[in-house]
Amino acid sequence: MIDVNGGDQLTMHPEITRIQSMLDAQGYVADQTLATSVYLAIQLRKPLLIEGAAGVGKTEVAKVMARALDTDLIRLQCYEGLDATTSLYEWNYQRQLLHIRLQEHSDIPLEVREREIFSEPFLLKRPLLAAITHHKAPVLLIDETDRADEEWEAFLLEVLSDWQVTIPEIGTITAQHVPYVVLTSNRTRELGDALRRRCLYLWIDYPVFEKELAIVRRKVPGINGELAQQIAAFMQFVRRAKLDKTPGIAETLDWSAALIALHRDHLDQEAVEQTLGVLFKQREDAERIRTQWLDHLLRGVEETSREPRPWSQQTIDRVAERVMPRR
Repeated sequence: MIDVNGGDQLTMHPEITRIQSMLDAQGYVADQTLATSVYLAIQLRKPLLIEGAAGVGKTEVAKVMARALDTDLIRLQCYEGLDATTSLYEWNYQRQLLHIRLQEHSDIPLEVREREIFSEPFLLKRPLLAAITHHKAPVLLIDETDRADEEWEAFLLEVLSDWQVTIPEIGTITAQHVPYVVLTSNRTRELGDALRRRCLYLWIDYPVFEKELAIVRRKVPGINGELAQQIAAFMQFVRRAKLDKTPGIAETLDWSAALIALHRDHLDQEAVEQTLGVLFKQREDAERIRTQWLDHLLRGVEETSREPRPWSQQTIDRVAERVMPRR
């Protein structure tokens, strides 16, 4: 088993090992902490709140959970102004109007027609209601929860506590199969204590060298072994630079694919300068790397290549002490 933490691999509970293997089979390189959190979320049926920087694989956890559990993924993307109606249900007004027009000359009593247009066939299920009424327990991904307002957060807490909602025209709907829930947050604002207490918690940091290398090898099939190691080392040095938006593993994978598309088999200054726009999405960061950091980063990769194999996080740290300026 790959030690993605760069240290000694500890003996794990058999079920946690199984979860780690399940995630691995779905292409997700999971360390022991992550596998344990997923296992407990499944066993205890408690929501799992995952925080961390953008691009470190928070959303992917829910996706691979759904595939590993052979169930459906229902995703609710949060944003400022999200309200209960938008996330729970709406009435299909167009269909209701059409039904009313078709029934204009019907002998059906008005009360019956009203009940018809406010029945389930005219209901548009948004993610929360879709998860509650699903035919089997789905994985409900509530993505970027921190972008929603505090009022909506309070509403979500009520749903997570009872797993039932009341629709005035229909009545109370209770979940027959409680969903597995994953919430993600980039910490653009602090989530409330009440929601945090309701959840299990997992922080996903930027990956260490061994884990990043394993992810690149897994996610970018056919990549040159030397190039994969240089990319993983380069990214470790990049995250020591002073930037506004530090690139995550998502950018690492995009960059790896870009270098392959350009038929590069090793890193050099030209290759990096040609592809800065893949790694850095702000002009200031790209310019800062080009003018202030690139020589140090490439020197770091070069000196790492002289170190005994296999390289490790300790190797990267040792080289970084020599070549990287103090932040």
